[in-house]
Amino acid sequence: MEDFTIAIYCFVDDLLKKISSKPPHFNSKLSDSEVVTLLIVSVKYFYGNQKSAATYLAENHGFTIPDKSNVNRHIHQLEDLMAELFFTFGMIFKELNIESVYLIDSFPVPVCKNIRISRSKIVQGEPYRGYNASKREYFYGFKVHVITTADGI
Repeated sequence: MEDFTIAIYCFVDDLLKKISSKPPHFNSKLSDSEVVTLLIVSVKYFYGNQKSAATYLAENHGFTIPDKSNVNRHIHQLEDLMAELFFTFGMIFKELNIESVYLIDSFPVPVCKNIRISRSKIVQGEPYRGYNASKREYFYGFKVHVITTADGI
């Protein structure tokens, strides 16, 4: 976990220096690289719990993590940068996969039961209705498509 965290921080920091043109905010307590590292470490090791990841990074790697609202504001400011970063990650992994063998799967993420469709406030409309052939049932929500390499990347 130690080596992974250091490697991710160095990789993300170098990549952000290459693709990002905006200078850091003068009042920011965290760099963009630290925020992205916090997010990746929280997802990989702490089941998405950012507080536990922040505690780990502060104790073991010297990150000075401010309060939760400050971190959340910083995350929301990085929305476009994160999309660009994940696109770049995807292109890098695509170049590293020389076999060009991929596995594709999809699964539904229902928002509510069919009986409650008329009261749904999260999504509304006909585009969110779908059919799950493996379970032979209809669902109301999103369909997630996952593409991985044969090695699981």
